[in-house]
Amino acid sequence: MSDPKGFLKYPRQTPPYRPVTERISDFRDVAHTGAFSSEQTREQAARCMGCGVPFCHNGCPLGNLIPDFNEAVFREDWALAYRLLTQTNNFPEFTGRICPAPCEHACVLGINQDPVAIEHVEQTIIESAFSQGLVQAQPPTRRTGKMVAVVGSGPAGLAAAAELNRKGHSVTVYEKDHHPGGLLRYGIPDFKLEKWVVERRIRLLEAEGIAFKCGVEIGLDITADELLNDFDAVLLCVGAARPRALHIPGHELPGVYFAMDYLTQNNRRVAGECFPEPDILAAGKHVVVIGGGDTGSDCVGTANRQDALSVSQLQYRPRPADTRSDFDPWPLTPMTLSTSSSHEEGCERAWEVQTKAFVSGSDGRVKGLVVSDLIWEKDPVTDRYAFREKPGSAREIPCDLALIAIGYRGVAPGAIWEQLNLLPDDRGLVAAENYQTAHPRVFAAGDARRGQSLVVWAIAEGREAARAVEKTL
Repeated sequence: MSDPKGFLKYPRQTPPYRPVTERISDFRDVAHTGAFSSEQTREQAARCMGCGVPFCHNGCPLGNLIPDFNEAVFREDWALAYRLLTQTNNFPEFTGRICPAPCEHACVLGINQDPVAIEHVEQTIIESAFSQGLVQAQPPTRRTGKMVAVVGSGPAGLAAAAELNRKGHSVTVYEKDHHPGGLLRYGIPDFKLEKWVVERRIRLLEAEGIAFKCGVEIGLDITADELLNDFDAVLLCVGAARPRALHIPGHELPGVYFAMDYLTQNNRRVAGECFPEPDILAAGKHVVVIGGGDTGSDCVGTANRQDALSVSQLQYRPRPADTRSDFDPWPLTPMTLSTSSSHEEGCERAWEVQTKAFVSGSDGRVKGLVVSDLIWEKDPVTDRYAFREKPGSAREIPCDLALIAIGYRGVAPGAIWEQLNLLPDDRGLVAAENYQTAHPRVFAAGDARRGQSLVVWAIAEGREAARAVEKTL
């Protein structure tokens, strides 16, 4: 335990956000990390109680050695902190920025105080390691002669590639987009994860011997048979990119888009890449985001930066509580209200609202959205909740741009599934027991196997899938 009274002496602190008026004028990181000193970070690490049973280990899908690296940070042994952190996490520069920190939800200090700022400490460790030259390419000393193809370069694919490469296997990562990174590059806005962070890691993986082949779609540009002929094993980390549609009247109108199409296009725009028409821009429009999750929040922040006239976010479920209840006690993930930096920049949020129909304007584009209020009631027999429409609550709200962010239905359709005889299951996902599919040399990991989830879970999946591939090889 670093400081026996640290949790009593120091309140929780994290780097402040840049002022709203400043940050909505660009797509740079919202956090003002330069305003937080290393001594302040050391104090945050000192809040760790070194619990006899560290529940944070269980809360973290990667099993990060959190009390250990907090101790190292307190003692300012950054080299040790870096070694401890990277024993379990391939990419702490990603999780330290965009992970919702389930480890903090499980922190024992969180029972009656604010939890330890684990995510911030993690980011500080890896950035200090980079700045001190501790992060160096470490190619394997020998090669096994085995070749592995990883399809998809998101967090799961990158983690699996890194682990398999360390074992000495020759790894080639295939990516259908023009640059590697998957969700990290094209799905997450720059104000949460600037793309130089992704590019830095890709260059490091290349220096360690991993080959990246971009602009290649497996099933079209290269058949599954060709892939299996050239490689000893194939790992599918293609994500769960098939969006859930909102089948209400008018959903086909111009101006109604899926959230990820909007976010991906804007990420390409910020990077100076070309993208297919039409332009999806919020400037001067009443924007309605349908869906209350992180993807919806990312749309809110992007629309604010594009000078939207107004931004609203609708959710059909009741407003979450401000504190834990008997149904989500510590150390479970709290089902409490989450307010992001995007919401703070300007957004009208509404809960218990049902979307009924999009309304067309004289130009044939969407101009309004008919909504109504919902009443949630508990069935006294089944104890299950159900909703009904509140009578007389139907109304039309302005909507020039609608962004659908209500989740995903599994992997995107493609020729690869028929070629491998691996049609998605009833959840739209790739069935894989211990990461191995029905084809003995084909494996699956990440959102493609697990379903839509967190970046930290994708990294954990990639690491475990690599172990399964390694065992088979």
